[in-house]
Amino acid sequence: MAGLGLRAAIVSRSPALGQRNFRRYFYGQICSVLGTFIQAVALSWLVYRMTGSPALLGLTAFLSQAPQLVVSPLAGVLIDRFDRRRILIVLQSIFAVQALLLAGLVAFELIEVWHILALAFLLGVLHSFDLPSRHSLLLYLVDDRSTLANAVALNAAVVHSGRLIGPPVAGLLLAVVPESVCFLINALSYFGPIVAITFIRADIPRQEHLTTALALREVASFIRRNFEAKVALGAVALVNATASTYVVLMPVFAKDVFAGGAQSLGILLGMGGAGALMASIYLSTRARSEIAIGFQVWSCVLSGVGMIGLGLAGQFDYFWLALPMVALIGAGIGATNIAGNTRLQYQVPDTLRGRIISIFGSLRFGFDALGGLIAGALAAIIGVLPVTFGLGLLLVAGSLLLMRRLRNTPS
Repeated sequence: MAGLGLRAAIVSRSPALGQRNFRRYFYGQICSVLGTFIQAVALSWLVYRMTGSPALLGLTAFLSQAPQLVVSPLAGVLIDRFDRRRILIVLQSIFAVQALLLAGLVAFELIEVWHILALAFLLGVLHSFDLPSRHSLLLYLVDDRSTLANAVALNAAVVHSGRLIGPPVAGLLLAVVPESVCFLINALSYFGPIVAITFIRADIPRQEHLTTALALREVASFIRRNFEAKVALGAVALVNATASTYVVLMPVFAKDVFAGGAQSLGILLGMGGAGALMASIYLSTRARSEIAIGFQVWSCVLSGVGMIGLGLAGQFDYFWLALPMVALIGAGIGATNIAGNTRLQYQVPDTLRGRIISIFGSLRFGFDALGGLIAGALAAIIGVLPVTFGLGLLLVAGSLLLMRRLRNTPS
């Protein structure tokens, strides 16, 4: 009886978990996300250990995300055309093979920088299909559309839980085992979502005769006519081109600014995950009407303030101050992306869902990649602290301009 009462309490706060298809997807995600973030930290540490180059950190991050800027819009056409469940199962299998290959190269001491860059690019191409496939599937995993906002926030909460737990776990692992163990853990983690997606039963419409040219014209027309969609996508592009670069710069902060090691890196990145997780939990309890477009833009400002604070913490060598600042950055980024995704999910017609969410993914990760590449290169030239401080100022200024336009436009 106590167990049933606990389940009822959970479902009352998170109604999407009361629906079987979403629940299966949710638990499958938990298995995979932790491994993903363990690998991400291990990979960045491996690159910096091998090269000592902030620019190569930025290049690796760029190659792992930049393909989404170009490939994601085209991937959206295929996602609307084919079965998203089959697409996801194939993708998880390839992800697992990629992680196994990386583990083998490191374990047998065959790894070279070009291997890392090539595999990072492969990841970027795969993610171009993976993220929009997942997010455009969410609507069909819930029977009641009023629970869609809760499903979006819970999906983000899983990711941010991995962002919170994964980096510290990776830091502890890297202190006692080689990077190859982290990559092997990630490879094994993909069996969870493969099994979960196999058992999902949902009626998902497909547009089998959709041409690429027509598909892209329909997307462009929708965005051009929908002001709220333009603001939502603009805020996503802005925050990820600036604040999300903190992930690329964290190894430099951990090793050079605060004179730490892999454990310091894990703690810093874990704080970013903690902030993002708090944002996702908060939004999972909010009704759709409470996740307004203005909330998304103010979340951008929050990240900008965190970036400025992180730059100041580094300037005065205050590691203790860097921790809440990174959490603030993570919270702002998480809230911006979740709010943007939620608003788009409700705005977009079902026939355009895969393509619009692909545009969201393109801006979310493509601009993250561009920003990371530029930030890494600038950090190698002028130092990580001026870059961090400058990006924070740019983000705050851009957010306030976006807010001004929002207020001056009739609803």
